[in-house]
Amino acid sequence: MPSDTRLPKSTTVAVSPLVDLRVIQRQGGSGLPFLLVHGLASNARLWDGVAEHLAAAGHNSAAVDLRGHGESSQVSEGYDWATLAADLAEVLNSLGWESAIVAGQSWGANVTLEFAARHPERVTALSLIDGGFLRLRDDLPEWPEARRMLSPPSFNGMTMESLAAAMRVRLQSFPEKAIEAQLANLTVDENGSVRNRLSFDNHIAILRHLWEHDPDPVGAEVSIPVQVIAVSGGSPSKPVRVSSFAETSGAEIHWMDGHHDVHAQQPERVAALLLNLVERSTS
Repeated sequence: MPSDTRLPKSTTVAVSPLVDLRVIQRQGGSGLPFLLVHGLASNARLWDGVAEHLAAAGHNSAAVDLRGHGESSQVSEGYDWATLAADLAEVLNSLGWESAIVAGQSWGANVTLEFAARHPERVTALSLIDGGFLRLRDDLPEWPEARRMLSPPSFNGMTMESLAAAMRVRLQSFPEKAIEAQLANLTVDENGSVRNRLSFDNHIAILRHLWEHDPDPVGAEVSIPVQVIAVSGGSPSKPVRVSSFAETSGAEIHWMDGHHDVHAQQPERVAALLLNLVERSTS
């Protein structure tokens, strides 16, 4: 069992007068700290396993629920890159951290890439987990089609119990606490039916920003150590996209077999790759 100092502590950070973000902190020691950022329609708890391994290796971490997600404020604006990056800067300010190694997954990786480019003094190194390189227009050049293909699912009146049972069958390779973290993406309405915590309108707003995003020129601005942890499979164009982004950003590429949420599925392996950035940051 972890010591009391390594148990998670949930706090709230006010990043603006109307927006509070939930942050899950774990104390590990005096090593370089890690800021952990989830993907679209996800939440900070998917980083729990990684954070435990980082703490065991002597590193503090903070996993954040971005605005509109998890237990953070549900607001209808501020999903542009500049505002999201400013939110992360305020989280670091609240923690008293001048800088951190920053890891993001999927859309959250694109957010952290923008954060590193806009606030370079705050990011020591960057890990982009199955994202950051995302350029949706390559495969979906028309926005109406992208919106149709990538809209969030409807749960059609499912209860949390029935969805949890289905998820445990579908995600058999996930640790139980990672499945519980996935379920935390959802809430129950007044009729007892499951719905996403992230509202439909906010999901679509984020998708539009992501569809318009070109990460290559952003990555070219970043001069810190960068790694991409890419999951095998998906679009046939993915290897070319990852390689193209790596050429412009100088990123080191690590391919893994697994789920898109590989940080939750295989936390020990992902944590080991994140710890490689410590050596690169201090060498």
